[in-house]
Amino acid sequence: MIAVVACVLAAWGFTADSAEAAYEGVASCAGSTCHGRSEGDGKIVRQDELVHWQDPASQGGAHSRAYAVLAGPRGAQIAASLGLGPATSAPACLGCHSTAAPAGQRGERFQQAEGVGCESCHGEATRWIATHFAVPATHEANIAQGMKRLESPAVRAGVCLDCHFGSAGSGQFVSHRMMAAGHPRVAFELDLFSSLQQHWDEDADYVQRKGRTDSVRMWAVGQALAVQRSTSLFAQPGLGTQGLFPEFYFFDCHSCHRTIDDRAERKLTFQVNAERPIPFGTPPYNDENIIMLSAVAKALAPGHAVAFDNAARSFHAAMGKGRSDAIAAGGRLSAAAGALANALSAGTYGGDSAFTVVSTISSQAISPRFTDYTGSQQAVMAVDTMLNALVKQGRVTVGAAAGIRGHINRAYDAVKAPNSYNPGAFRASLGEAARAIGTLR
Repeated sequence: MIAVVACVLAAWGFTADSAEAAYEGVASCAGSTCHGRSEGDGKIVRQDELVHWQDPASQGGAHSRAYAVLAGPRGAQIAASLGLGPATSAPACLGCHSTAAPAGQRGERFQQAEGVGCESCHGEATRWIATHFAVPATHEANIAQGMKRLESPAVRAGVCLDCHFGSAGSGQFVSHRMMAAGHPRVAFELDLFSSLQQHWDEDADYVQRKGRTDSVRMWAVGQALAVQRSTSLFAQPGLGTQGLFPEFYFFDCHSCHRTIDDRAERKLTFQVNAERPIPFGTPPYNDENIIMLSAVAKALAPGHAVAFDNAARSFHAAMGKGRSDAIAAGGRLSAAAGALANALSAGTYGGDSAFTVVSTISSQAISPRFTDYTGSQQAVMAVDTMLNALVKQGRVTVGAAAGIRGHINRAYDAVKAPNSYNPGAFRASLGEAARAIGTLR
């Protein structure tokens, strides 16, 4: 068997030296007999995955464009403002705008300019690339050789959150300084972003090897792990603070970035949020995922709901006391989110689960918490995700979903631009969308 594998490796151009390099590059996956076909007519997998990854016009091609944007005007401006030198060679940028392969672990075909390549998500390929397609290869054997188990919500969330939320890894944290220099605000929702990147068919073969995707579970676990990731990063001294100041990445951008004037009669540009017991005028922690996870607990794991909400309120309250108090409360919130993630990962959420989530998000228990732009944006993405889940489950027809798309789009319009965001108008549009989905139950 060892001799056979060695022959296959040699045929593919992998030598003993290259076998030491963990990352082989996109070219190693791009053959016409592999994932580089022009049409998706493969017997086991589509085999046109590279076409989708390279699509210049859709969200599906965003990963392949990630490095190129560093050379554009925005990338140049951000790098110049921060004194990073060329963005295309700045470690602070490359951790997410390219495959984060250490210099000593790059095969001959690896090209950093490829952007976020196959191995960014599927794992470094040296140990499995030459055998993952061979008979009698199995998915479990590939996993044992280092391929990422992306069908697992927890594993997929961990991979995606590194760049789409942040990590302590090199070049994988978008600080407030970066955003001040022009970097877009970071926002993420696991199931919706997964669907934008989907380059596979969930056919009978896929289901046999990996199981059927539960979009409700994917979304819910993603919310739980985002809360865990946020609180864990906040607790790290090198990330949670910037000199004298807290790292404002963790706080709600729009609580501070509002129009300021000196009129005699004040005009409040925020609404009191009862679930944030913080002193008046204090910048609130960005709780978009916390709000969604509260809805998740109420809808899908009610046994965890009270403990999670108590931990969330305590975390907000601790912000008015001091950093050590906030870190301790953040640890308790992280533990509550972790318990929810474990419970949600073990569940199956067909049937009425998606309807229940939509109803809960728009209910009086959750809706009054949509006082800020970020939480509201996360809510409309969640409602959209639940509608798509209902279509996948066969609970709602494509035609019926299209018939209420206008309601969803009006909710999206309400969070189209931060400066025009109106909390009351958003809650009304979200309620209309939720009621429209409810009519399909």
